Amino acid sequence: MSGSPETRLLTLWRRLSGWPMGPRIYSWLLGWLVPYSGTVRPLVRVLEPGKAVVEVKDRRRVRNHLRSVHAIALCNVGELASGLSMTAALPSTVRGIVTGIEIQYMKKARGTLTATSHARPPDEVTEAVDHPVQAEITDDSGDVVSRVTVHWRLAPRPVVGE
Repeated sequence: MSGSPETRLLTLWRRLSGWPMGPRIYSWLLGWLVPYSGTVRPLVRVLEPGKAVVEVKDRRRVRNHLRSVHAIALCNVGELASGLSMTAALPSTVRGIVTGIEIQYMKKARGTLTATSHARPPDEVTEAVDHPVQAEITDDSGDVVSRVTVHWRLAPRPVVGE
């Protein structure tokens, strides 16, 4: 599959998401390509330019000593949702890299968790610019368990051959 990472990300999602096991296959491939993010076994539910919804099941492997989902597992899924929404929103002329992450914990995270992120990069990026993107993680009852703010450094993508 050719094109920018942004194009490949969305093209693969659009090919697979309509099939019965498509989102699971896509999520498995994503976890294989980004091994650390794959440790929480994310399930991508929605992916479109500027929006991502990622689900994570509560299981022993991601729990802490309090029998709730570990703080860093929450950070992982929040960063992943942010990354998907931002990457899917970027034009092929712009690239981004994470420069920082902040997380707030509101309550113990238990049950199936859903991370939702909306990204709206600047209309034009002519030089390096910092841009925050938030992901909100909710539990089965819709309560917010944490908010992750991911700080992105956006810059023009170098033209190949220059």
